[in-house]
Amino acid sequence: MTISTLRTVADLRAQVSQWRADGLTVGLVPTMGALHDGHLTLVKTALAKCDRVIATIFVNPKQFGPNEDLDSYPRTENEDREKLADVGGHVLFAPNVAEMYGTDGGVTKICVSGLGDILEGAFRPGFFDGVATVVTKLLLQALPDVAFFGEKDYQQLAVIKRFVADLNIPVTIEGVPTVRETDGLAMSSRNAYLDREERQIAPLLYRTISEVSERFKMGGDAEALSKWATQQLLEGGFQKVDYVALRKAQDLAEGAVKGEAMRVLVAAFLGKARLIDNVG
Repeated sequence: MTISTLRTVADLRAQVSQWRADGLTVGLVPTMGALHDGHLTLVKTALAKCDRVIATIFVNPKQFGPNEDLDSYPRTENEDREKLADVGGHVLFAPNVAEMYGTDGGVTKICVSGLGDILEGAFRPGFFDGVATVVTKLLLQALPDVAFFGEKDYQQLAVIKRFVADLNIPVTIEGVPTVRETDGLAMSSRNAYLDREERQIAPLLYRTISEVSERFKMGGDAEALSKWATQQLLEGGFQKVDYVALRKAQDLAEGAVKGEAMRVLVAAFLGKARLIDNVG
């Protein structure tokens, strides 16, 4: 199947308008490229629920900090386009920075106070402002019926759901369960940074937070479990643990409550890769 590649907002809106005129529903899958089976699962989920699906590829400079991997982030558009075509995607929207933010870089940003400042937001200041701003723009550029995001980036999903509700953006946000390798490692474009030895260590992340979840359900103390998990990861070969946290699933608030939906979230460094994951 062929897939159309669009570079401008005007062309994207013209295509969506044509689909609307034909009475078709539209799904959106925003990505930064370097597509893996996790991304393709989002596209397949969108195809099952919508008549037409747009995948976007945009490496967003506004969500990278000064010392992060913007320049080295994998960019594989040609391969990505082939993968999207193979699974049946209809349009690839791949704008450049000037198309997305204008020649002056744009001065407006979306900030989700509180939810965007904790956990990932605390360790990567400004990250969620960048995410919220670019996703807001993509939603308004395409105005899909549904936009699909992976639960691997659970806090990101929560941030997006919050600003979409607060700003009355007429799009349904749907989370899709994390796609994992056979050994449990959550699929991520940044897994490419792992060398062979690190790749053998990496599944410890998922095993550890899964154990935290089980121990918490059996009555374990949240703070003690966080300390235990941190020690397990450091002893297992991770160089640094930013956090292991048990939070309320709906809004990531503190205060572990037995019987309430909770989430275990983790971020840790392994070699050059900073890996994140979470479980219910």
